[in-house]
Amino acid sequence: MRRTLRAHGHRTAATVTLALALTATAPQPARAEPGTLTEVHAELNRLYHDAEVATNKYDAADEKVTEQEKRVHTLQVRIEATETKLGRLTSLAGAAARAQYRGDSLPAEMQFALADDPERALDNASLARQAQQATQGVLTALSATRKNLGTRTDEAADELRSLRASRRAKDTERQAIEKHIYDAKKLESRLEKKEVERLAALEKKEADDAQAKWVDTGILKKVGTDATPAGKKAIAFATRQLGKPYVWGAEGPDSFDCSGLTSQAWLAAGHPIPRTSEEQWRLLKHVPIEDMRPGDLVIYFADASHVALYIGGGKIIQAPRPGRWVYVSPAASMEILGVVRPDA
Repeated sequence: MRRTLRAHGHRTAATVTLALALTATAPQPARAEPGTLTEVHAELNRLYHDAEVATNKYDAADEKVTEQEKRVHTLQVRIEATETKLGRLTSLAGAAARAQYRGDSLPAEMQFALADDPERALDNASLARQAQQATQGVLTALSATRKNLGTRTDEAADELRSLRASRRAKDTERQAIEKHIYDAKKLESRLEKKEVERLAALEKKEADDAQAKWVDTGILKKVGTDATPAGKKAIAFATRQLGKPYVWGAEGPDSFDCSGLTSQAWLAAGHPIPRTSEEQWRLLKHVPIEDMRPGDLVIYFADASHVALYIGGGKIIQAPRPGRWVYVSPAASMEILGVVRPDA
């Protein structure tokens, strides 16, 4: 049976469930049980933030695995090409040796393969010997290349195995956080309708207050109002995603997480950028907040765990958290860390 949260500290059954869930996984510091709606709101924010941090780390690990898989594949293709060339030249070298033994000129295929100009192919015994020696040099070089490629491929494969193990570890961490998210959702689901409405009103008030404080600084009189052509494309892409659900680790086309949305928006604009908000903050050009323009990315929280696309007028398009969808919100509704520019 549901109970209403009361300001003087009565706990709901859902709050007790959440507290038990928080201690059910790895040992954690003791935390006071959230009793008031404000405390529940703060606890939900903490849980969702921790989950986003964990997911960011998993996405980064996953991206490294994908890149390494491509590297290993490229090396394997180069090995196959080298082996094919080695086989062909070995065959031609054998044909050249047999022709020289018989006192013949080089076979036509050998002439064509080794001549700088096929129309002036080698046709005398002296040049044949030189060609055979040159072929042997090429074979030696190719053999060395094949050995080097093999070593590099083995090393790359070892690194890939290590990265996959790291990804599995990050996935385990993420699963633990998602357990908290499950419990957070259970907590929300057990709130009375009026409490849900009060929680939504509380979130909106916090966002509006933060935005008003930011706007009062006069910042919107300083920021740019015109997007670049690429920025306009990124905004157009993000606008088309409005209403799609937030899903951990998703990058479209039917759902997104925060950095999945921004990375795909800028990919659609012709500017591939890093996958995670942390890497976007680390690798993209930083610009002062007062110099930002539509299309720039706003990075949030001290750990760069959230990102959104600035669209002008003090607004962003973001994929917020589980249970929500891609939507337009105030740019300063969360703690701004800084701004980066994908098309600097």
